[in-house]
Amino acid sequence: MIEATSCGGVVIFRGKILLLYKNYKNKYEGWVLPKGTVEEGEEYKETAIREVREETGAVASIIKYIGKSQYTFNTPQNTVLKDVHWYLMMSDSYYSKPQREEYFMDSGYYKFHEAYHMLKFSNEKQILERAYNEYVDLKKSNLWGNKKYF
Repeated sequence: MIEATSCGGVVIFRGKILLLYKNYKNKYEGWVLPKGTVEEGEEYKETAIREVREETGAVASIIKYIGKSQYTFNTPQNTVLKDVHWYLMMSDSYYSKPQREEYFMDSGYYKFHEAYHMLKFSNEKQILERAYNEYVDLKKSNLWGNKKYF
């Protein structure tokens, strides 16, 4: 078994969540949250910001750490145990451009209930729920988008 670590973000702008649609060789892969592998010497926060920008083109800042999800998948050579560290992030606009090299064919911002039902993986649905609840709490407290909060 190989262990791997990724970081990603639940990116929100004006109450909507940024999702990516993956389609590899015309095979439906599903809607996902942006995430990617930690590079050597990189902090988790840096990975999350970089991966969001690379995969979606969105410029986003971290609001707070949301938690970790874990899953396994098989490659022809091995089983991979992957930890993903997630951050609640705020974007500066609705702009997004899917990274074609990673087989992302579409991206966009969706209302919570739409995003929840579009997401392919249950662990990402749980992270989305947690992040969105944090967002709602911050919004109620007038802390969302308040630079003092950072």
